[in-house]
Amino acid sequence: MKFLLLLYGDETKWAEASPEEVQRIMDAYEVFSREVVDAGAFVAGEGLDLTSAAKTLRVRDGQELLTDGPFAETREQLGGFYVLDCKDIDEALGWAAKIPDVTEGCVEVRPVMDYEAAGAEAPDSGQARA
Repeated sequence: MKFLLLLYGDETKWAEASPEEVQRIMDAYEVFSREVVDAGAFVAGEGLDLTSAAKTLRVRDGQELLTDGPFAETREQLGGFYVLDCKDIDEALGWAAKIPDVTEGCVEVRPVMDYEAAGAEAPDSGQARA
């Protein structure tokens, strides 16, 4: 069963962090990433650029509305994600507890939709599934 782990935190810490602190954080993520890969749970994952690089698009009555930045204004921003293959949500939560920034931000753990169980065709039905 696949789970999406969404990593939220205060991105302003990156502007205030020393090069040594940034390296310490990146090293901690490398250790975590290696652990989930070695355990066979890793499916995908990426860090995201700052929200200042984001655009939000809405289409209303056929008209495109483009806004700079993220959709929601919050104190914590989406900073990255992992997709893990776990036996259940408890295993996914166990991995989430090991993510380096969980002590300062939060990790949302959400099951990836099982299209077959929902009676729908998967979007990539013409391709092999992981």
